[in-house]
Amino acid sequence: STWANLGLQDSASPLMEQLIFFHDHALLILIMITVLVGYLMFMLFFNSYINRFLLHGQLIEMIWTILPAIILLFIAMPSLRLLYLLDEINEPSVTLKSIGHQWYWSYEYSDFNDIEFDSYMIPTNELANDGFRLLDVDNRVILPMNSQIRILVTAADVIHSWTIPALGVKVDGTPGRLNQTNFFINRPGLFYGQCSEICGANHSFMPIVIESVPVNSFIKWISKNVNS
Repeated sequence: STWANLGLQDSASPLMEQLIFFHDHALLILIMITVLVGYLMFMLFFNSYINRFLLHGQLIEMIWTILPAIILLFIAMPSLRLLYLLDEINEPSVTLKSIGHQWYWSYEYSDFNDIEFDSYMIPTNELANDGFRLLDVDNRVILPMNSQIRILVTAADVIHSWTIPALGVKVDGTPGRLNQTNFFINRPGLFYGQCSEICGANHSFMPIVIESVPVNSFIKWISKNVNS
């Protein structure tokens, strides 16, 4: 996100695209309801219609009971579809394990025996001129684009949350439990996130940086690290 950015970040995965579509769909319904209710309230304030024989209105009560239920269905059905899409685990090409600590992340590439590292935030006084304050890390997570990625998330001390907004991923890391989700990065680039759980002092200073690279570059990086 950039300064004064009121919308969501640009999507970098199909799941985030679906989340943005659902956000726009729900927002449109909310605007329609707000305009209708606002118009009715305005007309009620400024009209002088009086009917002293009106005791009940069964028709209007049926309408204002059934209509909101139908509107809720238009929100609920896409929401349930998206919920199941987010939990769907397709055959993953790469499995990444992320372990939350106070105040850094540890990563393990479960498919490759020797690749594991810690990822700390770079202090402001050590940050390069083109770095992002409170967001850059010393060891980035390298992942291949156009590949199904499975991530396993847990924590070593308190509850953390592994969150990347551009990918539509938010997974809680709970001590003693292993949570999993999947994502598919459809373009190269750097994607930033932070721990979004209130897990104590400095909890927001646990940045996550994913570097999405072509598959050939990922294989070279894996070979280099396994051999070293």
